[in-house]
Amino acid sequence: MKQKALRRIDEISTRIRGIAEAIGNRPELGNEEFFAYETLTAALKEYGFQVEGNALGLSTAFVATYDSGKPGPVVAFMAEYDALPEVGHACGHHLICSMSVAAAAGLASVIGDIGGSIRVYGTPAEETRGAKVLMAEAGMFRDVSFALMAHPYYAYERSGQSLAMDALRFEFRGRTAHAAANPYDGINALDAVIQLFNSVNALRQQTRSHARIHGVITEGGKAANVIPDYACADFYVRSAQRAYTDELAERVKKCAEGAALQTGCTLTVSNYEFSYDELRTNETLSGVFAKNLVEMGVAESEIQTGEDHGSLDLGNVSLQCPAIHPYVKVVDEKHSLHTREFRDLAMTERAFDGMLFGAKALAATAFDVIADPVLLRAVREEFERASKAK
Repeated sequence: MKQKALRRIDEISTRIRGIAEAIGNRPELGNEEFFAYETLTAALKEYGFQVEGNALGLSTAFVATYDSGKPGPVVAFMAEYDALPEVGHACGHHLICSMSVAAAAGLASVIGDIGGSIRVYGTPAEETRGAKVLMAEAGMFRDVSFALMAHPYYAYERSGQSLAMDALRFEFRGRTAHAAANPYDGINALDAVIQLFNSVNALRQQTRSHARIHGVITEGGKAANVIPDYACADFYVRSAQRAYTDELAERVKKCAEGAALQTGCTLTVSNYEFSYDELRTNETLSGVFAKNLVEMGVAESEIQTGEDHGSLDLGNVSLQCPAIHPYVKVVDEKHSLHTREFRDLAMTERAFDGMLFGAKALAATAFDVIADPVLLRAVREEFERASKAK
């Protein structure tokens, strides 16, 4: 039966390639992915899924379900399809969503024999205000038995970890004055931002090795001869654990408070994007995915240890159900994600081949876990142990 699911992916491969190419050619920013939304939901309906659109009131979010009519686990495939400003699909989200749709369609061809149900979650804006955060807050994954997705890359990599992250905006307000004639009448908001950066640079020495604090000045004045009365800086604060990220964010806020006090400015702090939790990889599930890669011809030596690639809103999902986020090889040249070079290679036939290969590995992994109650229980027990440990 597993081979039947993989053959189904072969049968629809031309259609899936077309979806990936079409979405890749029409990059859309987060929460503006209207073409991708229509393209993906139309395909899922064609494959027999019931689609709930506008999930949680988000115009480009959806949940598509294929129910076998028999009791069994609920497997979720995650679809991401937002692009990046200026560089388009340089993170390969056009491949991610197509891979998940293909895997779900392949599994749907056998789910009637093994029982359970399949969901595809359409999750906009992963790069900024990830919809998975809102979905997790709404409890939309609490009845999911396990969740799967794979990310395109230049290598095969086991599901690893990601960093919990807070996106903090610091706005300082002072008073304008002529910078040459009467600077003493002004309160310099840019000075406050510079003090904030200096304080954060000093703070880094006292942070754990897995912590990351990085920011940019988004506004610092308009003219050199005017004391700026408004300046703004955006920061990401990250670490391997949510609890430590919360602690670190408070320390960065204290740095900003000190900068405001030193310069006489007033301070406003806000979150300009959603907070992401750390990814808690289910190692049992990850092992099944790696086993399927090997069975499909990938040498064990080719599968690298999972690394930290930043922050993912899948982390919020992984705290509610077992989840993995491995990387699959879709390009042969070593280019980093979020680069124009990776974007261009991710639109080649080689990349589409890798996407379909990844879809088969996802479908095979889901099949193995659903069809084996002992394995399914091991996945769940690991998740419960990890939840208690945290």
